Amino acid sequence: MSTKQFEAEKCIVNGETMAILPFRKEHHLYAKILETSGERIVPIRPVYVIDQSCRYYGSSFKGRVEGSKGLLGITKKLPIVIDPANSLYFFPTHSPARHQCAWFSHSHISRFMKTDSNCTEVIFRNGQKIVADISPSSFSHQFYKTAHLRTIISSRIEQEQRRMNTILFPKEQHAYIYEQLVREFRKEDG
Repeated sequence: MSTKQFEAEKCIVNGETMAILPFRKEHHLYAKILETSGERIVPIRPVYVIDQSCRYYGSSFKGRVEGSKGLLGITKKLPIVIDPANSLYFFPTHSPARHQCAWFSHSHISRFMKTDSNCTEVIFRNGQKIVADISPSSFSHQFYKTAHLRTIISSRIEQEQRRMNTILFPKEQHAYIYEQLVREFRKEDG
């Protein structure tokens, strides 16, 4: 495996990724990737981590943004699905073009609350806490936009699965298929 491949793979979000935060080091902006098992810093901006991850799963950041626009009918600070099969839904805290934009995984957030400085304390499902530079009302709005996106995509996937099951296993064949399965199980037991 080449160094470039290894570096690119370190930048891909996965089911353990809880957030991608901006991290300044000297005069450079990096991404701090928080995961359930720890954290790592990569030498690219958070939005590039998102784009690399979208590309890894067969799309691009631009394509995912266009998809979210079409599904939600909104144009600003769009949540995106990086990979629906793995439930990788992320939302930005600010415009992705801004340096202070962080990205949060919808599925890892347990709850969130206001801090004294009108920022948002985010509590993840594993108990870890961080303070995000976003008002609680904006964070809540982003969180629920992402839930709406998840609902739309999940219902479309389920609808398509039901349609395919109807094609593959028509109702009139359900009894026959059940009988065949019972016979197979009896053969294995006997």
